Amino acid sequence: MLVVALGGPALAADKKAEKKAELTTEVNEAKATLIKTDEGLKSIMEKAKGFVIFPSVAKGGLGVGAAADTGQLLEKGKAVGETKLRQVSVGLQAGGQSYIELICFEDQTSLDNFKKGNFEFSAQVSAVAVTAGVSKNAKYEKGVMVLTLAKGGLMYEASVGGQKFKYKAY
Repeated sequence: MLVVALGGPALAADKKAEKKAELTTEVNEAKATLIKTDEGLKSIMEKAKGFVIFPSVAKGGLGVGAAADTGQLLEKGKAVGETKLRQVSVGLQAGGQSYIELICFEDQTSLDNFKKGNFEFSAQVSAVAVTAGVSKNAKYEKGVMVLTLAKGGLMYEASVGGQKFKYKAY
């Protein structure tokens, strides 16, 4: 019995490390896909104070919609924490889709606000769809740049307004 009790925390730690490694793989694959679509994004990510990649945001709705995913915050190319995205929306929308979302932080203030949890997108924030060459015209708004790349599905509605985030450092 004592062995089982002592083994529990070790198994939980192994499971947590396994989940982190799996998420890191998904984030790295999503990053490679973004760069393959537009090589200029590599420079944007390198120059950013930090960036978040959500590798597979699942979004769906019919009148009322929701989106969710778990991603990682990267600074200087290294994953420094896990972040969760949640979105609820009401309005004209129908369908479902999956996409990669990249959020870049231009300065330390915007990055710190994200880490402190003082960060959510208002209804006015829109994302730029990633296509070849989009990085040439992509711009920061209030220290933040949002880019998305559709992976699959079809949905009538395209916004990131109302997204909320939770961040937990590794």
